[in-house]
Amino acid sequence: MIEAGTFKGKTIAVFGLGRSGITAALSLQKGGADVLAWDDNEASQKSAKDQGVRVKDLTKADWDKIDELMLSPGVPHELPKAHWSAEKAKNAGVPIICDIEIFAREVMARAPERRPNIIAITGTNGKSTTTALIGHILAEAGRDSQVGGNIGRGVLDLEDIYGGANYVLELSSYQLERTYSLKANAAIFLNLTPDHLDRHGDMKAYEQAKLRIFANQTKDDTAIIGVDGPQGKRICSRLKAQNGRRVLPISGKRSLGRGVCVIKGKLYSMMDGRCELVVDLRDAAGLDGEHNWQNAAAAYGAVRALGLKPKTIGKAILSFPGLAHRLENIGHAGPVKYVNDSKATNVDAVAQALKTYDNIYWIAGGQAKQNMAKQNMAKQDMAKEGALDALAPHFGNITRAYLIGEAADDFERSLKAKKVTAKVSTELRLAIMCATKDALASRAPNPVVLLSPACASFDQFKDFEARGDEFRKLSLEIIGVFEREKANIDPSTSPSTSPSATGKENVA
Repeated sequence: MIEAGTFKGKTIAVFGLGRSGITAALSLQKGGADVLAWDDNEASQKSAKDQGVRVKDLTKADWDKIDELMLSPGVPHELPKAHWSAEKAKNAGVPIICDIEIFAREVMARAPERRPNIIAITGTNGKSTTTALIGHILAEAGRDSQVGGNIGRGVLDLEDIYGGANYVLELSSYQLERTYSLKANAAIFLNLTPDHLDRHGDMKAYEQAKLRIFANQTKDDTAIIGVDGPQGKRICSRLKAQNGRRVLPISGKRSLGRGVCVIKGKLYSMMDGRCELVVDLRDAAGLDGEHNWQNAAAAYGAVRALGLKPKTIGKAILSFPGLAHRLENIGHAGPVKYVNDSKATNVDAVAQALKTYDNIYWIAGGQAKQNMAKQNMAKQDMAKEGALDALAPHFGNITRAYLIGEAADDFERSLKAKKVTAKVSTELRLAIMCATKDALASRAPNPVVLLSPACASFDQFKDFEARGDEFRKLSLEIIGVFEREKANIDPSTSPSTSPSATGKENVA
């Protein structure tokens, strides 16, 4: 754990005792701060106490004696409504920060030679895969690396800061809007599409939160920007004009005069004064889809900027196993491929999945996200407002849809209006069984049973991970049946040694 010594002697309020809150409280305590930690949930209070956190009711605290409030990222300080702890902090003139800011101050407090490299990644979609891929490349190259932030371990739960280390951090807009001191050696901005508008108010504010990832960079640092969308192109041009750092455009689908790009699946680098073919991404089993090609281009740009060799990077990209719940390749039952994309909770993420495959037997639905319309309308149910219409260009890849959860009926009406064959399966187990049966009966080449819900999971599951885990379990059960039947036909094949039967293809 990183000890927050820069806060020694200060009184720090911590609200929100989930993963990041508890870790931050312990880090601050070990660093010598007087910590007042609280949560509205009694179970969270108990969990924090059991782990050694000093819990104190912040509703009764003297806020004039508090130096800063560490507010967990999921707790709003402005929109849609400021939490009471944020209101108390603002009324008392207490700055509001998050755990990333604590980490950033600890880094900057070190002498330059003792500071680690920081690779920071943000974007609406793709940041988790890009973060994990960078961590994988660095590990394969023998570089000391740690991965955390908005993925895996909380940033203050990582090993203590030292020179020569590489911290690879996924950063959400919720974290970035409360971060002021972070200086990233390589900062990646992948893309920007409407999301979290209830928290930020509008796209302009959402973009401004994301752009904080470039704050404090100097001419020795690199800004890596996805230019496959209009926002990225505009941001790239603006940062180039500032001339304060190296700006590296990246694309997953078109040729660039400079930077890193992917053309027909092949990754090219123009970072060293010439065009160099690095690797054919169609051979990378863990990076299906054009959107993952952009992620690979971003990862390449970041680690190349840190000095890794192109051949080393290319080899590591091919060995990347992929990330759980993000176009995760589970395996095959006969010709049928199973893909777990449970993390795809918005239509932009689902679009990436639908355009990646043909002959899709699509499992979708759950609890429809609440979003603000672009014209500042009140919140509306996405299914009823026809948000699935944005997927229309990819409907031709869907053979049939199987709909689950609260949104099932609305999704069925929306899809049938677009002439997409759909049925309400209600539950995931029934959906995957029906999809498998239909896919096998179709005799279509390379059918894919795809879970890509376009919805949150909370109506039927704890979270998207639990939903994806259930899909994986059910898929492996079906794959196991096929492996056993195959073994009965061909005695030389043993299900106990088959990658599909053991689940070894599933590397999270």
